[in-house]
Amino acid sequence: MRKIRSSRIALLAAILITAGVSFAFLTVQETKDFRIAKNLDIFFTLFRELNTFYVDDINPDKLVKTGIDNMLKTLDPYTVFYPESEGDEVSFMTTGKYGGIGSLVRDAGDYIVVSQVYRGFPADIAGIKAGDLLKKADGVSMKGFTTEQVSEKLKGNPGTVLNLTIERNGKDLEFPVKREKIAVPSVPYFGMIDSGTGYIRFTNFTQNCAEEVKNALVSLKASNPRQIILDLRGNPGGLLSEAVDIVNLFVGPGNEIVSTKGKVKQFDEQFKTTKPAVDEKIPLAVIINRASASASEIVAGAIQDLDRGVVVGQRSYGKGLVQITRPLSYNSQLKVTTAKYYIPSGRCIQALDFSHPNEDGSVGIIPDSLISEFRTRNGRIVRDGGGITPDVEVLPAQMSQLSTELYFRNYIFDYATKFYWANPDINSQEMFSFSADDYTDFREYILNRGFSYRTITEESLAELISNAKREKYYDANRELFDGLEKELSHSLEKDLTTFSNEITGLLEEEIRSRYFYEEGSIAWAINRDEQILKALDILNRSDDYKSILQGKKGSVLITEKLPVSSGYKMTAAGSGKQDHI
Repeated sequence: MRKIRSSRIALLAAILITAGVSFAFLTVQETKDFRIAKNLDIFFTLFRELNTFYVDDINPDKLVKTGIDNMLKTLDPYTVFYPESEGDEVSFMTTGKYGGIGSLVRDAGDYIVVSQVYRGFPADIAGIKAGDLLKKADGVSMKGFTTEQVSEKLKGNPGTVLNLTIERNGKDLEFPVKREKIAVPSVPYFGMIDSGTGYIRFTNFTQNCAEEVKNALVSLKASNPRQIILDLRGNPGGLLSEAVDIVNLFVGPGNEIVSTKGKVKQFDEQFKTTKPAVDEKIPLAVIINRASASASEIVAGAIQDLDRGVVVGQRSYGKGLVQITRPLSYNSQLKVTTAKYYIPSGRCIQALDFSHPNEDGSVGIIPDSLISEFRTRNGRIVRDGGGITPDVEVLPAQMSQLSTELYFRNYIFDYATKFYWANPDINSQEMFSFSADDYTDFREYILNRGFSYRTITEESLAELISNAKREKYYDANRELFDGLEKELSHSLEKDLTTFSNEITGLLEEEIRSRYFYEEGSIAWAINRDEQILKALDILNRSDDYKSILQGKKGSVLITEKLPVSSGYKMTAAGSGKQDHI
């Protein structure tokens, strides 16, 4: 009897505890739901009062978009709201396709300039060239338009005709252009570097990009390469599933490549290879840099964790977060971070800690105290919390201030336009050369345009002098400051000579892209690119390659003067935000 009574008491206690936990959960949930409802009501009433009483008319779409954008900025830069008007941008991010004419544009003052033309697409077929100013579209002036406005104006349904007025060499010209579905290639170039080495340049993870990489790899294998270089520099990532398929080209079925873990458990997934590899044995080098992010890091990290190949270059960006798009009302969409991803060793390479922002809203990197060690398949030590660290690091030396200024202020781009129209008949790589006389002409071009710049040293000295004047130290040390100004001042003519090699590299790459498109400039730069050459060197020394993968040889750190002609530190079209049209 006592046992039955004790059992009943225990059961009653368990029920009460369970009920208490459930009640507490419901209370917490109700409290959270109430807070959400309360704040939404506050926002609605605030908006209503603004609309009624604010002194000027308000733009509801703009005001709400601004509010949403600023709200999402408190989370992470990858959680983004897209109104209906920006639906094409979401589609382009995932598919790499849009309806347009096939070129890139950027800001150039009063008018937008064509910065790059894709081979074989409508703009190219119509005869539009990089350097052309876009003045009118269907008779409507585009003076003062932003790149976003021009992009919106020129994109449209495939099959429709767009009448463009462009300015070229001071003359207005008319171009009718028929829009098509534009698919920006994920593999702008592949080929044999030498008789034994295949090279694939891979730039974005959009739908079916793995098929492009596969086609490039299969085509290269017809030349019987001994080894392959996969170049992921500047690749910002994209679709996770495509990253798994690309690793699957080099790794057989049944290998876990990446897993995701988030708050909503039904979204947690493991992604494994499912198909036979194209080649599981061929020696492989993957090149990355600071702009290799997201899906690029999954590919590089999986290749490293599975000891399938050697990673060369710079430490990658460090984005270990996963986003999905969710439909909202009125055809708007939300791209929202839902999970972290983990590569085969179990590490997450997220570099910034968005979950613990500082008081000013900034975020810091994952501290060293929280970085953990993991092991590759062969037992090599790898670490989380800061991108993929290459097995062979090749760090670029800083480019001169003069070259940087010439590039980002578009003097390189503008001179390439001038050179192209002065020499329009070059039709092969062998026909092109940039001579000493050409560089002399560029010098005169720069000097005649009144170009000037200040070095970082000069700017620092100017700030020092300003501080000295404010603190009343300048007058007492005027001779010292005058002497420093004289000693540290630069000479433009002297600098144009000192840095002629790297300036020439920038000019050659930009000019070659005018004649031979993006793939032409990549092909030319390959044998001048120290990171590619280092990857090639490691592959050629098979004993060192095997030692790295077996953990018998530590990571190698090399600081190189990377050629500015490589096209990986800078975009090929000068400075400024670019948009597709």
